[in-house]
Amino acid sequence: MITLPAIRWGKPYESLEVEEISHFLTGEPVAKVHTVGAGIIRRDARQARQAREALRELSPAELIEKCKQAGELFENGTLTVGDSQQAPTDFIAQQSATTGMPLSMCAANVTKNAFVLKNIDKILDALTRGLDLNILARGYGDEGRGVTVSYQAQTDVLGAVLPSNSPGVHTLWLPVIPLQIGLALKPGSQEPWTPYRVAAAMVAAGIPAEAISLYPGPGAELGGAILASHRRSMIFGGPQTIDQYAGNPQVQVHGPGYSKILLGDDVVDDWPQYLDMMVDSVVRNGGRSCINCSSIYASRHTAKIADALAEKLGPIQVLPPDDPQACLAAFTTPKVAPAVWNSIEKLIESGGARHATAKAGPRLIEGETCDYLLPTVLECDSPDSPAANVEYMFPMVSVVRCPQQEMIARIGPTLVGTAITNDESFLRDLIACTHIDRLNLGSIPTPQVDWLQPHEGNLIEFLYRNRALQVT
Repeated sequence: MITLPAIRWGKPYESLEVEEISHFLTGEPVAKVHTVGAGIIRRDARQARQAREALRELSPAELIEKCKQAGELFENGTLTVGDSQQAPTDFIAQQSATTGMPLSMCAANVTKNAFVLKNIDKILDALTRGLDLNILARGYGDEGRGVTVSYQAQTDVLGAVLPSNSPGVHTLWLPVIPLQIGLALKPGSQEPWTPYRVAAAMVAAGIPAEAISLYPGPGAELGGAILASHRRSMIFGGPQTIDQYAGNPQVQVHGPGYSKILLGDDVVDDWPQYLDMMVDSVVRNGGRSCINCSSIYASRHTAKIADALAEKLGPIQVLPPDDPQACLAAFTTPKVAPAVWNSIEKLIESGGARHATAKAGPRLIEGETCDYLLPTVLECDSPDSPAANVEYMFPMVSVVRCPQQEMIARIGPTLVGTAITNDESFLRDLIACTHIDRLNLGSIPTPQVDWLQPHEGNLIEFLYRNRALQVT
Protein backbone atom coordinates (compact mmCIF):
# COMPACT_ATOMS: atom_id res chain seq x y z
CA MET A 1 0.00 0.00 0.00
CA ILE A 2 1.25 3.46 -0.93
CA THR A 3 1.15 6.50 1.37
CA LEU A 4 0.47 9.89 -0.22
CA PRO A 5 1.32 12.95 1.89
CA ALA A 6 -0.11 16.35 1.14
CA ILE A 7 2.37 18.54 -0.76
CA ARG A 8 2.73 22.11 0.47
CA TRP A 9 4.77 24.06 -2.07
CA GLY A 10 6.94 21.06 -2.80
CA LYS A 11 7.31 19.82 0.77
CA PRO A 12 5.58 16.59 1.91
CA TYR A 13 3.20 17.14 4.81
CA GLU A 14 1.89 14.34 7.01
CA SER A 15 -1.30 15.26 8.81
CA LEU A 16 -3.17 13.70 11.70
CA GLU A 17 -6.12 13.04 9.42
CA VAL A 18 -5.47 10.07 7.13
CA GLU A 19 -7.97 8.50 4.72
CA GLU A 20 -7.76 5.11 3.09
CA ILE A 21 -8.93 4.48 -0.46
CA SER A 22 -9.73 0.89 -1.33
CA HIS A 23 -9.90 -1.40 -4.33
CA PHE A 24 -13.37 -1.15 -5.87
CA LEU A 25 -13.71 -4.94 -6.22
CA THR A 26 -11.78 -6.49 -3.33
CA GLY A 27 -12.17 -3.74 -0.75
CA GLU A 28 -8.48 -4.03 0.09
CA PRO A 29 -6.75 -0.73 0.94
CA VAL A 30 -4.72 0.70 -1.93
CA ALA A 31 -3.48 3.98 -0.47
CA LYS A 32 -3.30 6.05 2.68
CA VAL A 33 -3.82 9.73 1.91
CA HIS A 34 -2.88 12.51 4.33
CA THR A 35 -5.65 15.11 4.16
CA VAL A 36 -5.58 18.78 5.06
CA GLY A 37 -8.09 21.37 6.19
CA ALA A 38 -9.14 24.66 4.63
CA GLY A 39 -7.00 26.63 7.09
CA ILE A 40 -3.79 25.15 5.68
CA ILE A 41 -4.83 26.08 2.15
CA ARG A 42 -5.57 29.66 3.17
CA ARG A 43 -2.27 29.87 5.06
CA ASP A 44 -0.24 28.50 2.17
CA ALA A 45 -1.90 30.89 -0.27
CA ARG A 46 0.05 33.72 1.36
CA GLN A 47 3.18 32.19 -0.19
CA ALA A 48 1.73 31.89 -3.69
CA ARG A 49 3.99 34.66 -4.96
CA GLN A 50 7.02 32.50 -4.17
CA ALA A 51 5.70 29.75 -6.41
CA ARG A 52 5.56 32.12 -9.37
CA GLU A 53 8.94 33.62 -8.60
CA ALA A 54 10.54 30.17 -8.54
CA LEU A 55 9.17 29.51 -12.02
CA ARG A 56 10.30 32.91 -13.30
CA GLU A 57 13.87 31.89 -12.58
CA LEU A 58 13.50 29.72 -15.69
CA SER A 59 12.58 30.97 -19.15
CA PRO A 60 9.43 29.72 -20.90
CA ALA A 61 11.66 27.79 -23.31
CA GLU A 62 13.41 26.04 -20.41
CA LEU A 63 10.09 25.20 -18.75
CA ILE A 64 8.73 23.83 -22.02
CA GLU A 65 11.71 21.50 -22.39
CA LYS A 66 11.30 20.31 -18.82
CA CYS A 67 7.59 19.69 -19.41
CA LYS A 68 8.49 17.58 -22.42
CA GLN A 69 10.87 15.56 -20.25
CA ALA A 70 8.11 15.29 -17.65
CA GLY A 71 5.81 13.87 -20.33
CA GLU A 72 8.31 11.12 -21.09
CA LEU A 73 8.77 10.38 -17.40
CA PHE A 74 5.03 10.40 -16.74
CA GLU A 75 4.45 7.88 -19.51
CA ASN A 76 7.48 5.62 -19.12
CA GLY A 77 9.47 6.41 -15.97
CA THR A 78 9.63 4.94 -12.50
CA LEU A 79 8.98 7.88 -10.19
CA THR A 80 9.00 8.60 -6.47
CA VAL A 81 5.34 9.06 -5.58
CA GLY A 82 4.57 9.31 -1.91
CA ASP A 83 6.63 6.71 -0.05
CA SER A 84 6.95 4.38 -3.05
CA GLN A 85 8.63 3.92 -6.40
CA GLN A 86 5.83 3.93 -8.96
CA ALA A 87 6.30 2.33 -12.37
CA PRO A 88 3.81 3.10 -15.17
CA THR A 89 2.13 -0.28 -14.66
CA ASP A 90 1.77 0.46 -10.93
CA PHE A 91 0.13 3.80 -11.72
CA ILE A 92 -2.38 2.24 -14.13
CA ALA A 93 -3.24 -0.55 -11.69
CA GLN A 94 -3.69 1.88 -8.78
CA GLN A 95 -5.85 4.24 -10.83
CA SER A 96 -8.06 1.40 -12.02
CA ALA A 97 -8.33 -0.03 -8.50
CA THR A 98 -9.80 3.14 -6.98
CA THR A 99 -11.79 4.60 -9.89
CA GLY A 100 -13.35 1.40 -11.25
CA MET A 101 -12.06 2.15 -14.75
CA PRO A 102 -10.70 -0.71 -16.88
CA LEU A 103 -6.92 -0.91 -17.20
CA SER A 104 -7.08 -0.24 -20.93
CA MET A 105 -9.00 2.97 -20.33
CA CYS A 106 -6.48 4.13 -17.73
CA ALA A 107 -3.63 3.35 -20.12
CA ALA A 108 -5.30 5.40 -22.85
CA ASN A 109 -5.51 8.39 -20.53
CA VAL A 110 -1.80 8.03 -19.72
CA THR A 111 -1.07 8.41 -23.42
CA LYS A 112 -3.42 11.40 -23.66
CA ASN A 113 -1.85 13.30 -20.74
CA ALA A 114 1.69 12.44 -21.84
CA PHE A 115 0.94 13.67 -25.36
CA VAL A 116 -0.06 17.08 -24.04
CA LEU A 117 3.12 17.41 -21.98
CA LYS A 118 5.35 16.20 -24.80
CA ASN A 119 3.73 18.61 -27.28
CA ILE A 120 3.29 21.52 -24.90
CA ASP A 121 5.16 23.92 -27.19
CA LYS A 122 2.73 23.32 -30.06
CA ILE A 123 -0.27 23.55 -27.76
CA LEU A 124 0.85 26.84 -26.23
CA ASP A 125 1.64 28.22 -29.69
CA ALA A 126 -1.92 27.41 -30.73
CA LEU A 127 -3.51 28.77 -27.54
CA THR A 128 -1.56 32.05 -27.79
CA ARG A 129 -2.04 32.27 -31.57
CA GLY A 130 1.71 32.36 -32.05
CA LEU A 131 2.55 34.93 -29.38
CA ASP A 132 6.17 34.87 -28.21
CA LEU A 133 6.00 33.48 -24.67
CA ASN A 134 8.83 35.79 -23.66
CA ILE A 135 6.35 38.63 -24.01
CA LEU A 136 4.18 36.97 -21.35
CA ALA A 137 7.25 36.40 -19.18
CA ARG A 138 8.49 39.99 -19.48
CA GLY A 139 5.04 41.55 -19.43
CA TYR A 140 5.40 43.42 -22.71
CA GLY A 141 7.16 43.36 -26.06
CA ASP A 142 6.83 43.76 -29.80
CA GLU A 143 4.96 40.92 -31.47
CA GLY A 144 6.33 41.89 -34.89
CA ARG A 145 4.10 44.74 -36.04
CA GLY A 146 6.12 47.55 -34.49
CA VAL A 147 3.52 47.93 -31.74
CA THR A 148 4.16 47.28 -28.05
CA VAL A 149 1.79 44.73 -26.59
CA SER A 150 1.42 43.97 -22.89
CA TYR A 151 -0.01 41.04 -20.99
CA GLN A 152 -0.46 40.96 -17.24
CA ALA A 153 -0.71 37.72 -15.26
CA GLN A 154 -3.93 37.72 -13.25
CA THR A 155 -2.68 35.30 -10.60
CA ASP A 156 0.49 33.79 -9.18
CA VAL A 157 -1.09 30.35 -8.88
CA LEU A 158 -3.93 28.51 -10.58
CA GLY A 159 -6.11 26.66 -8.09
CA ALA A 160 -7.98 23.59 -9.32
CA VAL A 161 -10.61 21.37 -7.72
CA LEU A 162 -10.19 18.14 -9.67
CA PRO A 163 -12.70 15.34 -10.30
CA SER A 164 -12.48 11.56 -10.08
CA ASN A 165 -14.62 10.64 -13.09
CA SER A 166 -12.09 10.88 -15.94
CA PRO A 167 -8.30 11.28 -15.81
CA GLY A 168 -8.39 12.94 -19.23
CA VAL A 169 -9.55 16.27 -17.78
CA HIS A 170 -6.10 16.88 -16.33
CA THR A 171 -4.98 18.02 -19.77
CA LEU A 172 -6.69 21.33 -19.00
CA TRP A 173 -4.22 22.43 -16.31
CA LEU A 174 -1.03 20.85 -17.67
CA PRO A 175 -0.04 23.94 -19.76
CA VAL A 176 0.04 26.23 -16.71
CA ILE A 177 3.62 25.63 -15.52
CA PRO A 178 5.34 26.85 -18.75
CA LEU A 179 3.33 30.06 -18.34
CA GLN A 180 5.30 30.62 -15.10
CA ILE A 181 2.21 30.23 -12.94
CA GLY A 182 2.13 27.79 -10.01
CA LEU A 183 -0.42 25.09 -9.22
CA ALA A 184 -2.53 24.46 -6.11
CA LEU A 185 -4.50 21.30 -6.75
CA LYS A 186 -7.17 19.46 -4.80
CA PRO A 187 -7.03 15.89 -6.20
CA GLY A 188 -10.20 13.87 -6.69
CA SER A 189 -10.92 11.58 -3.75
CA GLN A 190 -10.79 8.45 -5.91
CA GLU A 191 -8.29 9.66 -8.48
CA PRO A 192 -5.34 11.36 -6.75
CA TRP A 193 -2.99 9.38 -8.98
CA THR A 194 -2.68 11.65 -12.01
CA PRO A 195 -1.88 14.92 -10.19
CA TYR A 196 0.59 13.14 -7.91
CA ARG A 197 2.38 11.41 -10.80
CA VAL A 198 2.42 14.57 -12.94
CA ALA A 199 3.89 16.54 -10.04
CA ALA A 200 6.52 13.84 -9.46
CA ALA A 201 7.42 13.80 -13.17
CA MET A 202 7.70 17.60 -13.29
CA VAL A 203 9.98 17.74 -10.25
CA ALA A 204 12.11 14.88 -11.60
CA ALA A 205 12.45 16.85 -14.86
CA GLY A 206 13.79 19.89 -13.02
CA ILE A 207 10.70 22.04 -12.52
CA PRO A 208 10.88 23.79 -9.12
CA ALA A 209 9.04 21.70 -6.55
CA GLU A 210 7.98 24.81 -4.65
CA ALA A 211 5.68 25.75 -7.56
CA ILE A 212 3.24 22.90 -6.86
CA SER A 213 0.91 22.08 -3.97
CA LEU A 214 -1.41 19.07 -3.63
CA TYR A 215 -4.17 19.26 -1.03
CA PRO A 216 -6.14 16.00 -0.65
CA GLY A 217 -9.21 16.02 1.52
CA PRO A 218 -12.98 15.54 1.59
CA GLY A 219 -15.82 18.01 1.54
CA ALA A 220 -16.82 21.18 -0.23
CA GLU A 221 -15.02 23.37 2.31
CA LEU A 222 -11.64 22.36 0.95
CA GLY A 223 -12.62 23.14 -2.64
CA GLY A 224 -14.11 26.42 -1.53
CA ALA A 225 -10.84 27.37 0.14
CA ILE A 226 -8.92 26.66 -3.09
CA LEU A 227 -11.28 28.87 -5.10
CA ALA A 228 -11.35 31.67 -2.54
CA SER A 229 -7.60 31.74 -1.97
CA HIS A 230 -6.41 32.23 -5.57
CA ARG A 231 -7.36 34.87 -8.11
CA ARG A 232 -7.81 32.28 -10.84
CA SER A 233 -9.16 28.75 -10.33
CA MET A 234 -10.96 25.99 -12.17
CA ILE A 235 -13.49 23.54 -10.82
CA PHE A 236 -15.19 20.45 -12.18
CA GLY A 237 -18.71 19.58 -11.09
CA GLY A 238 -22.38 19.20 -11.89
CA PRO A 239 -25.14 21.69 -12.73
CA GLN A 240 -25.20 23.06 -9.18
CA THR A 241 -21.50 23.90 -9.43
CA ILE A 242 -22.09 25.69 -12.73
CA ASP A 243 -24.94 27.72 -11.23
CA GLN A 244 -22.90 28.59 -8.14
CA TYR A 245 -19.98 30.07 -10.07
CA ALA A 246 -21.74 31.35 -13.19
CA GLY A 247 -20.54 34.84 -14.00
CA ASN A 248 -17.56 34.66 -11.63
CA PRO A 249 -14.57 35.79 -13.76
CA GLN A 250 -12.12 34.27 -11.29
CA VAL A 251 -13.44 30.71 -11.68
CA GLN A 252 -13.44 28.63 -14.85
CA VAL A 253 -16.18 26.04 -14.46
CA HIS A 254 -16.19 22.68 -16.21
CA GLY A 255 -19.45 20.82 -15.82
CA PRO A 256 -21.66 18.50 -17.86
CA GLY A 257 -20.98 18.83 -21.57
CA TYR A 258 -24.36 17.86 -23.02
CA SER A 259 -22.42 17.07 -26.20
CA LYS A 260 -24.50 16.25 -29.27
CA ILE A 261 -24.61 14.94 -32.80
CA LEU A 262 -26.87 16.79 -35.26
CA LEU A 263 -27.93 15.11 -38.51
CA GLY A 264 -29.01 17.59 -41.17
CA ASP A 265 -32.04 16.96 -43.35
CA ASP A 266 -29.80 16.48 -46.39
CA VAL A 267 -27.92 13.52 -44.84
CA VAL A 268 -30.33 11.98 -42.34
CA ASP A 269 -31.58 9.38 -44.82
CA ASP A 270 -28.02 8.05 -44.92
CA TRP A 271 -27.82 7.68 -41.14
CA PRO A 272 -26.53 4.04 -41.20
CA GLN A 273 -23.17 5.19 -42.55
CA TYR A 274 -22.69 7.31 -39.40
CA LEU A 275 -23.77 4.61 -36.94
CA ASP A 276 -20.27 3.51 -35.89
CA MET A 277 -19.28 7.11 -35.29
CA MET A 278 -22.34 7.59 -33.09
CA VAL A 279 -21.58 4.45 -31.10
CA ASP A 280 -17.97 5.56 -30.57
CA SER A 281 -19.13 8.99 -29.43
CA VAL A 282 -21.37 7.43 -26.78
CA VAL A 283 -19.19 4.62 -25.40
CA ARG A 284 -15.58 5.83 -25.63
CA ASN A 285 -13.90 6.33 -22.23
CA GLY A 286 -16.79 4.52 -20.58
CA GLY A 287 -19.14 7.40 -21.32
CA ARG A 288 -17.62 9.28 -18.40
CA SER A 289 -16.42 12.39 -20.22
CA CYS A 290 -18.20 15.67 -20.82
CA ILE A 291 -17.30 15.22 -24.49
CA ASN A 292 -19.20 11.94 -24.82
CA CYS A 293 -22.35 12.29 -26.89
CA SER A 294 -25.47 12.48 -24.72
CA SER A 295 -28.04 13.40 -27.42
CA ILE A 296 -28.49 12.82 -31.15
CA TYR A 297 -30.87 15.16 -32.99
CA ALA A 298 -32.54 14.24 -36.28
CA SER A 299 -35.72 15.30 -38.03
CA ARG A 300 -36.71 11.73 -38.99
CA HIS A 301 -35.67 8.06 -38.65
CA THR A 302 -35.18 8.55 -34.90
CA ALA A 303 -36.85 5.23 -34.02
CA LYS A 304 -34.61 3.36 -36.47
CA ILE A 305 -31.51 5.18 -35.23
CA ALA A 306 -32.36 4.43 -31.59
CA ASP A 307 -32.98 0.75 -32.34
CA ALA A 308 -29.75 0.45 -34.33
CA LEU A 309 -27.79 2.04 -31.49
CA ALA A 310 -29.52 -0.28 -29.01
CA GLU A 311 -28.47 -3.30 -31.09
CA LYS A 312 -24.84 -2.14 -30.92
CA LEU A 313 -24.75 -0.85 -27.34
CA GLY A 314 -27.30 -3.03 -25.59
CA PRO A 315 -25.28 -6.28 -25.61
CA ILE A 316 -22.20 -4.67 -24.03
CA GLN A 317 -21.62 -6.35 -20.68
CA VAL A 318 -19.39 -5.86 -17.66
CA LEU A 319 -15.95 -7.42 -18.08
CA PRO A 320 -13.08 -7.72 -15.57
CA PRO A 321 -11.01 -4.53 -15.43
CA ASP A 322 -7.95 -6.34 -16.84
CA ASP A 323 -9.85 -7.55 -19.93
CA PRO A 324 -8.62 -5.57 -22.99
CA GLN A 325 -12.22 -5.44 -24.28
CA ALA A 326 -13.63 -3.90 -21.06
CA CYS A 327 -15.26 -0.56 -21.81
CA LEU A 328 -17.48 0.09 -18.80
CA ALA A 329 -16.41 1.73 -15.55
CA ALA A 330 -17.81 0.81 -12.15
CA PHE A 331 -19.76 3.10 -9.85
CA THR A 332 -17.62 2.77 -6.73
CA THR A 333 -19.65 5.00 -4.39
CA PRO A 334 -22.52 3.08 -2.77
CA LYS A 335 -26.09 3.89 -3.87
CA VAL A 336 -25.05 6.23 -6.70
CA ALA A 337 -25.84 3.86 -9.58
CA PRO A 338 -29.29 2.87 -8.20
CA ALA A 339 -30.11 6.55 -7.69
CA VAL A 340 -29.08 7.37 -11.26
CA TRP A 341 -31.15 4.52 -12.67
CA ASN A 342 -34.12 5.56 -10.57
CA SER A 343 -33.95 9.06 -12.07
CA ILE A 344 -33.76 7.57 -15.60
CA GLU A 345 -36.82 5.41 -14.94
CA LYS A 346 -38.70 8.53 -13.85
CA LEU A 347 -37.71 10.23 -17.10
CA ILE A 348 -39.10 7.30 -19.06
CA GLU A 349 -42.29 7.16 -16.99
CA SER A 350 -42.83 10.91 -17.44
CA GLY A 351 -43.67 10.28 -21.10
CA GLY A 352 -42.11 11.30 -24.37
CA ALA A 353 -39.27 8.75 -24.14
CA ARG A 354 -38.99 5.11 -25.22
CA HIS A 355 -36.40 2.82 -23.68
CA ALA A 356 -34.82 1.29 -26.79
CA THR A 357 -32.42 -0.94 -24.84
CA ALA A 358 -35.14 -2.43 -22.63
CA LYS A 359 -35.14 -5.72 -24.55
CA ALA A 360 -31.37 -6.10 -23.94
CA GLY A 361 -32.04 -6.79 -20.27
CA PRO A 362 -31.62 -4.89 -16.98
CA ARG A 363 -29.36 -1.87 -17.18
CA LEU A 364 -28.56 -1.67 -13.46
CA ILE A 365 -26.12 -4.34 -12.26
CA GLU A 366 -25.66 -4.27 -8.49
CA GLY A 367 -22.70 -6.00 -6.86
CA GLU A 368 -21.34 -6.47 -3.36
CA THR A 369 -18.59 -3.86 -3.65
CA CYS A 370 -19.62 -1.77 -6.66
CA ASP A 371 -22.38 -1.29 -9.22
CA TYR A 372 -22.56 -0.84 -13.00
CA LEU A 373 -24.95 0.80 -15.41
CA LEU A 374 -25.04 -0.78 -18.87
CA PRO A 375 -25.30 1.35 -22.03
CA THR A 376 -28.77 2.83 -22.41
CA VAL A 377 -30.55 4.32 -25.43
CA LEU A 378 -33.72 6.39 -25.21
CA GLU A 379 -35.84 7.70 -28.07
CA CYS A 380 -37.54 11.05 -27.50
CA ASP A 381 -40.39 12.24 -29.71
CA SER A 382 -39.58 15.91 -29.09
CA PRO A 383 -36.95 18.20 -27.52
CA ASP A 384 -39.64 18.90 -24.93
CA SER A 385 -39.16 15.41 -23.48
CA PRO A 386 -37.51 15.55 -20.04
CA ALA A 387 -35.05 12.93 -21.31
CA ALA A 388 -33.98 14.90 -24.40
CA ASN A 389 -31.04 16.69 -22.80
CA VAL A 390 -29.61 14.79 -19.85
CA GLU A 391 -26.14 13.50 -19.05
CA TYR A 392 -24.90 10.75 -16.77
CA MET A 393 -21.52 9.13 -16.01
CA PHE A 394 -22.01 6.07 -18.21
CA PRO A 395 -22.83 5.43 -21.89
CA MET A 396 -26.33 6.82 -22.28
CA VAL A 397 -27.77 8.65 -25.28
CA SER A 398 -31.13 10.13 -26.18
CA VAL A 399 -32.16 10.16 -29.85
CA VAL A 400 -34.36 13.22 -30.28
CA ARG A 401 -36.77 13.96 -33.10
CA CYS A 402 -36.54 17.65 -33.97
CA PRO A 403 -37.01 19.65 -37.18
CA GLN A 404 -33.73 20.97 -38.52
CA GLN A 405 -34.95 24.57 -38.43
CA GLU A 406 -35.53 24.23 -34.66
CA MET A 407 -32.35 22.32 -33.71
CA ILE A 408 -30.03 25.22 -32.89
CA ALA A 409 -32.67 26.92 -30.76
CA ARG A 410 -33.58 23.70 -28.93
CA ILE A 411 -30.26 21.92 -28.20
CA GLY A 412 -29.23 24.24 -25.35
CA PRO A 413 -25.63 24.61 -24.07
CA THR A 414 -23.41 22.11 -25.91
CA LEU A 415 -19.73 21.54 -25.19
CA VAL A 416 -19.14 19.54 -28.38
CA GLY A 417 -21.49 19.59 -31.33
CA THR A 418 -20.83 17.27 -34.26
CA ALA A 419 -22.94 18.48 -37.17
CA ILE A 420 -23.25 16.41 -40.35
CA THR A 421 -24.69 18.43 -43.23
CA ASN A 422 -23.85 20.03 -46.56
CA ASP A 423 -26.62 22.60 -46.24
CA GLU A 424 -24.85 25.96 -46.56
CA SER A 425 -27.54 27.87 -44.69
CA PHE A 426 -27.51 25.37 -41.80
CA LEU A 427 -23.69 25.46 -41.74
CA ARG A 428 -23.70 29.27 -41.43
CA ASP A 429 -26.16 29.09 -38.54
CA LEU A 430 -24.08 26.41 -36.81
CA ILE A 431 -20.89 28.45 -37.11
CA ALA A 432 -22.68 31.50 -35.72
CA CYS A 433 -24.26 29.55 -32.83
CA THR A 434 -22.92 30.89 -29.52
CA HIS A 435 -23.92 27.95 -27.30
CA ILE A 436 -21.80 25.32 -29.08
CA ASP A 437 -18.29 25.55 -27.62
CA ARG A 438 -16.50 23.08 -29.89
CA LEU A 439 -17.99 22.58 -33.34
CA ASN A 440 -17.18 19.54 -35.48
CA LEU A 441 -18.34 19.81 -39.08
CA GLY A 442 -18.54 16.33 -40.56
CA SER A 443 -18.48 12.78 -39.24
CA ILE A 444 -16.17 13.39 -36.29
CA PRO A 445 -16.76 11.56 -32.99
CA THR A 446 -17.52 14.01 -30.20
CA PRO A 447 -14.65 12.67 -27.98
CA GLN A 448 -12.09 13.25 -30.75
CA VAL A 449 -9.98 16.17 -29.52
CA ASP A 450 -7.63 18.42 -31.48
CA TRP A 451 -5.16 19.60 -28.84
CA LEU A 452 -4.29 22.63 -30.96
CA GLN A 453 -7.79 23.99 -30.35
CA PRO A 454 -9.13 25.41 -27.06
CA HIS A 455 -11.26 22.84 -25.25
CA GLU A 456 -13.61 24.91 -23.13
CA GLY A 457 -12.46 28.48 -22.81
CA ASN A 458 -8.94 29.64 -23.61
CA LEU A 459 -6.48 29.18 -20.74
CA ILE A 460 -4.31 32.10 -21.90
CA GLU A 461 -7.23 34.52 -21.89
CA PHE A 462 -8.20 33.24 -18.44
CA LEU A 463 -4.76 33.67 -16.87
CA TYR A 464 -3.54 36.81 -18.67
CA ARG A 465 -5.04 40.22 -19.36
CA ASN A 466 -4.20 42.13 -22.52
CA ARG A 467 -3.63 45.74 -21.51
CA ALA A 468 -2.26 48.97 -22.95
CA LEU A 469 1.37 49.85 -22.19
CA GLN A 470 3.49 52.58 -23.79
CA VAL A 471 7.27 52.83 -23.61
CA THR A 472 9.30 55.96 -24.42
